[in-house]
Amino acid sequence: MGNKKIALVSGGNKGIGLAIVRGLLRAGCRVYLGAREVAKGQQAAAELAAEGDVQVIELDLNSPETLTAAAAHLQREVGHLDILVNNAGINVPGDGHASLADVRSVAQVMQTNFVGTLAVAQTFLPLLRQAAAGRIVNVSSPLGSLTLSRQNDWGLLGYSASKAALNMLTVQLAYELRDTTIAVNSANPGYTATDLNGFAGTDTPDQGAAEAIRLALLPPDGPTGTSSSATAVLPW
Repeated sequence: MGNKKIALVSGGNKGIGLAIVRGLLRAGCRVYLGAREVAKGQQAAAELAAEGDVQVIELDLNSPETLTAAAAHLQREVGHLDILVNNAGINVPGDGHASLADVRSVAQVMQTNFVGTLAVAQTFLPLLRQAAAGRIVNVSSPLGSLTLSRQNDWGLLGYSASKAALNMLTVQLAYELRDTTIAVNSANPGYTATDLNGFAGTDTPDQGAAEAIRLALLPPDGPTGTSSSATAVLPW
């Protein structure tokens, strides 16, 4: 293992998450690829085997038992965690404009994208505290910006609200950890072609992953409590 940084990426078996795993492997990290379905995670890991040290671990944001088991596994194997990338997220049919969005769809998105991510952050924080300089990256979206949402007809109330809540997690956790060596930031991939949007995005997964990778590898004097894309700091 040597001096390799230990990273965990949720939702790492496809799309932006898979690109983040690949980028961290190429940066010399040992990466745990978190996947809700282990078989799909193993298929993705097999594709990345030549890139470096990647291991699959079951991680279902709506199953606290998998989070606890994963943290215990990392504690036994490596004893700490340098990088946590909270990438896993969903979009579901029924989400839409505030006047029309199905309430159950909104609740489902909030449960996974925000509450589930909060559970992951809390579960793995003790391991991050054991690292020399922990990094938490919450994969957000420009749709989570209240400022930008005033200027765009995005609809998708549930998805947007879940990312706004995720940004609040970034801000509050960064402040809470301000006297530690752990930095917490939001990465905004932009409009990336993934199954979340029916592959309608204009950017590739590698382009979408770039900012999350940069924030995961921040130097000791790097920022905390920020929201940024690959090209700009985004307004809250």
